Amino acid sequence: MAGGPMIGIVAVSHSRSLATAAVGLAQEMLHGESVRIVVAAGLDEHTLGTDAVAVSEAIAHADSGDGVLVLMDLGSAVLSAELAIDLLESPHEVRLCAAPFVEGLIAAAVSAAGGADLDEAAIEAREALAGKQTHLGVPVAARPDAEGESAEESAVSGRFVVANTHGLHARPAARLVAEVRWLPASVYLRNLTTGTGRVSGKSLSRVAALGALCGHEICVEATGPGAADAVDRLLELAAQRFDETDDSTDSSAAGHHLPERGTGPYPASDGIGIGPVWRLGHAELVVTEAPSGPPELERALLDNAIDDVADDIERTRASAGAEADIFRAHLFLLEDDDLIDAVHRGILAGRSAAAAWNQVLESAAAELDRLTDEYQRARAADLRAVRDQVLAVLLGHGIDIVTRPGVLVSSDLTPAQAAGLDRDIVTGIVLAQGSPTSHSAILARSRGIPAVVGAGADILSVGEGTVIALDGGAGTVVVDPDPATLAEFTGLADAHRQRRRDAEANASEPAVTRDGLTVQVAANVGDVDTAAESVQGGADLAGLVRTEFLFLDRESAPSIDEQEQVYRAIAEQFAGRRIVLRTLDVGGDKPLPYVAQPEEANPFLGVRGIRLTLERRDLLRDQLTAIGRVAADHPVSVMFPMITQLDELLTARGVLDEVVAPEIALEVGIMVEVPATAAKTATFAEHVDFFSIGTNDLTQYALAAERGNDALNSLADPLDPGVLRLIAMVCEDAGSAHVAVCGEAAADPTAAAVLLGLGVDELSVSPPAIPLTKARVRELDLSQCRRIADEALRCADAEEVRALAAKTLE
Repeated sequence: MAGGPMIGIVAVSHSRSLATAAVGLAQEMLHGESVRIVVAAGLDEHTLGTDAVAVSEAIAHADSGDGVLVLMDLGSAVLSAELAIDLLESPHEVRLCAAPFVEGLIAAAVSAAGGADLDEAAIEAREALAGKQTHLGVPVAARPDAEGESAEESAVSGRFVVANTHGLHARPAARLVAEVRWLPASVYLRNLTTGTGRVSGKSLSRVAALGALCGHEICVEATGPGAADAVDRLLELAAQRFDETDDSTDSSAAGHHLPERGTGPYPASDGIGIGPVWRLGHAELVVTEAPSGPPELERALLDNAIDDVADDIERTRASAGAEADIFRAHLFLLEDDDLIDAVHRGILAGRSAAAAWNQVLESAAAELDRLTDEYQRARAADLRAVRDQVLAVLLGHGIDIVTRPGVLVSSDLTPAQAAGLDRDIVTGIVLAQGSPTSHSAILARSRGIPAVVGAGADILSVGEGTVIALDGGAGTVVVDPDPATLAEFTGLADAHRQRRRDAEANASEPAVTRDGLTVQVAANVGDVDTAAESVQGGADLAGLVRTEFLFLDRESAPSIDEQEQVYRAIAEQFAGRRIVLRTLDVGGDKPLPYVAQPEEANPFLGVRGIRLTLERRDLLRDQLTAIGRVAADHPVSVMFPMITQLDELLTARGVLDEVVAPEIALEVGIMVEVPATAAKTATFAEHVDFFSIGTNDLTQYALAAERGNDALNSLADPLDPGVLRLIAMVCEDAGSAHVAVCGEAAADPTAAAVLLGLGVDELSVSPPAIPLTKARVRELDLSQCRRIADEALRCADAEEVRALAAKTLE
């Protein structure tokens, strides 16, 4: 990744103590960023004066190739600086700046830390008095053109008021950055309400650190080619709330309202946990300042570590199922040019890669810590998670958790650590920090581990081995409970466990409703290991095999033979039960290194799924060939993802007919992920054997609410009547084709009743959810489910649907 501008700064003053103090003040404003500032002041420690030779040496020392900005206090300091330039043998560009010495030095340093070039830093320095002048009522002169900048290239600006309920937290900030990143113009933002900024619109960490809350006024400024268009596009995006819909309702996690800061503990993942305390045992990350070699070696070490971590995150993401998008923000941070450039500047200044990386990311996280909004503060954990993963690689050891029995007590968990916990032996999680919107909490819920977060620092002083009882649904934590309290928790835990044991004991039996309807409960499979787990858990079939695990984290596509071998191994695990192989579902948000694709502003609406494989017909042809070979001796179905047009389906079927003999029995189906597909079900029905509704994508597309967006947890609910109406359309128009659901909603006990009432006849869930899903189906009466579904379509929102179902099913 190429480094950005790294200008040097020279402070020329008659007084060495004044210059040293001014530089110290400027560095306090950098929050750990590294900017090369050299002092040329005084004739010695105590004698006032300036020396042109000393100034010339300071300029040479500050010059790293991107130019030097020189600030002077008064009188002969200016003459000495001018003479110093004449003394230089072959200087790069040097700019003498007529800015106020102290204020200008601070403004220039902060601007340089943000990656400003010489022109931009000079403008910031010259305008450093504007804030003070405005505050004191002194008229401020119009801003002059930047030196060397023509009138046609002057800045274009505009303003908007943040309308998002939770401000520019990570997701809308990421949407803004995605819009700006590929624009030819240079775009900067200021928070006019707080006076924060100017920051680059291309840096996720800096935009988030603006602290822009709902109602704050933001100034957008753009220069260069397409500046006016850039401002217009951002103002339009802001008017659309950065693609967040009406988020005026309180966001929550799993139905729990977020309390005020400091009022925890609060619930994060339902369930009862009892057990001895245990703590993380990974090695301490000890960072040394001294580099192990020249800057080129340190940069190579950093780049390799970032690549290794990115690969690890991609692997975790590939196996994370419905929560895979949690790791997308971490990959985004690893590609943040402003962060990486700041680290590179630290390395060039003589620091080790580990020290520079640690300082820059901790500084960015600390900025988020200081914000007043809970959702924005929670993203500091993402920065620290990425920081620690890269540091671990740089320092030569891992930070993976070795799971132990009992209740894990920790300050916080990274998403990767949460995803790596063995849910069979971890009885609970208690975190001193965090919130229900944190990614570690989301993953705890998806893995069925009871969790309480925000328990406070005191929980960290509880000794290892001390018994803790927690209720993840109520947010209750009891340390060293007395016998009566322990008995109460034990009773609740026993009831939970008994229900699961009963479900597991009957998991191999069919799921039949009380009035006689047999519902297929299938597994969502990510590899051969999860196939084995699914069969052991009682899956009736593999309702969704995500074949992309074979295509990720490699330099070339798998061969036909390799694909056949893996698909056959999965089919053999299911021993005669059908497996549904979904063709490659990758694209803009899940790129393949061996498939060239342009960057997309919104990859969820881009070239993904069937759109990509129809462009790369060789990938589709090879995959269908391998699937056909397995279908010759195993019950196999093929499913095409992201189908929106009949032509796409017919073309895909044409490729299938080319490579698979007609005598091979191969059912064909499509994913229903897009509202238009649901609305056109009748058009597709005569060409397919089944439909599989991906409620995760269907919900996000129908409600314009990105899945995985913490601020939209309560909005992006598949039980929204609008989403339910789309599912009803599929069931009504499917004809003889059967209808499955393979999204998270299939494992939701309330949603399952509504889905069956709408006409769904197959629920495909994650392997751990199979026994309880079957048990839930056996408790239901189909006629009652139909009454609930009919009323649900007339409800106002998902909350009303859930209340209706809960009351009816009591």
